[in-house]
Amino acid sequence: MHVVVAGQGYVGLPLAVRAAEVGHRVVGYDVDRHRVQQLATGESYVEDVAPARLRAVLNSGAYSVTAEAGGLAQFDLAVITVPTPLRDGVPDLTCIESCAHTLGEHLRPGATVVLESTTYPGTTEELMLPILEKASGLISGADFHVGFSPERIDPGNKKWPFDKTPKVVAGIDAASLDVVRGFYDDLVETTVPVSGTKVAELTKLIENIFRHVNIALVNEMAMLAKSLNVNIWEAIDAAASKPFGYMPFTPGPGVGGHCLPIDPSFLSWKVERTVGVPFRFVELANDVNNHMPDYVVRRLMEAFNTRRMAVSGSRVLLLGLAYKANTADARESPSARVADLLFDLGAEVRGADPHVVDDIRTEARLIRVEATAEEIAASDAVVLLTDHAGFDYEVVLEHAPYVLDCRNRLSGANVEVL
Repeated sequence: MHVVVAGQGYVGLPLAVRAAEVGHRVVGYDVDRHRVQQLATGESYVEDVAPARLRAVLNSGAYSVTAEAGGLAQFDLAVITVPTPLRDGVPDLTCIESCAHTLGEHLRPGATVVLESTTYPGTTEELMLPILEKASGLISGADFHVGFSPERIDPGNKKWPFDKTPKVVAGIDAASLDVVRGFYDDLVETTVPVSGTKVAELTKLIENIFRHVNIALVNEMAMLAKSLNVNIWEAIDAAASKPFGYMPFTPGPGVGGHCLPIDPSFLSWKVERTVGVPFRFVELANDVNNHMPDYVVRRLMEAFNTRRMAVSGSRVLLLGLAYKANTADARESPSARVADLLFDLGAEVRGADPHVVDDIRTEARLIRVEATAEEIAASDAVVLLTDHAGFDYEVVLEHAPYVLDCRNRLSGANVEVL
């Protein structure tokens, strides 16, 4: 088939490359021209897509990339994988709306449009579908197919890459589901059909809210355990010995990516807007997880006070700027909030991350360095935010005067764990 994948980020690029590898003729569409130029030269900015894989499908002609809407003509199936951010706590679906309008102008009878972007239940049928019909003049179901299949990309996960991860699929009717399932059956080992697009949309949110709430639980327990002088990490490890009825989650400096800081709020917003009641679990989890960077900085302040030092004028080295270990994904990373809080307190903040190339959101005040012995020794404190395997932890232990370890990776006389 002639397949269009709209959005060439962490979700869209792996999907597009995989579709090209199994034999489809794929056009990757993205409005970011710099991103398009990178891909056209075989440069992958997504760790789950090795440059060699990208160059292979480019050279074979199975994959091409464009920023021009005219390049979408005559598609058989299009997948929308565009961003869905929050703006002041409200889902911003303008990228879906814009993309649906563009695809609708090229929609022809018999074609299919699938939404993968995470959103609230009802988006596919209540928002995207009417835009496609208006832009194309066609009738969904009768003239073209529509479906939803939530993305399940876990950046850097070698055990569960795109093709090994089961894919939930849904359509607005039986014919749409058959087409959508058939497409993904070629891409992944297992598809999981559900009765409708709203079920599939809710499935994604359930997955993310489950993690969000449980991480918030252990984050709050970590703060309470510290006050009670109990080692939360040891208790979690002990609880994990139970072979049933328990799944371990670990504390950290906050949550990042799109799935946890943003996605649960989609359902919270939809529930309050539709039903008129708050989604209390999500709101409480948001409150706990959003304030973990504040707790990290408070712990650092207490450590400085114990050493009769002030944060103002001190030199703090942040190890790990990505939100997830061994990836370059710094979306919504708590490291940005930690850095900003330390800046406001007058600290000189430096950051080391072997994976993150682009600066995180820190008002350009963060000094990027490598985690050398000299840099570590020159710091008044080191904060381990993301435990990348590439850090030399023996060097950290040997040269750091003080370490606040937010990942329970280190132990020593100069180390405190979160």
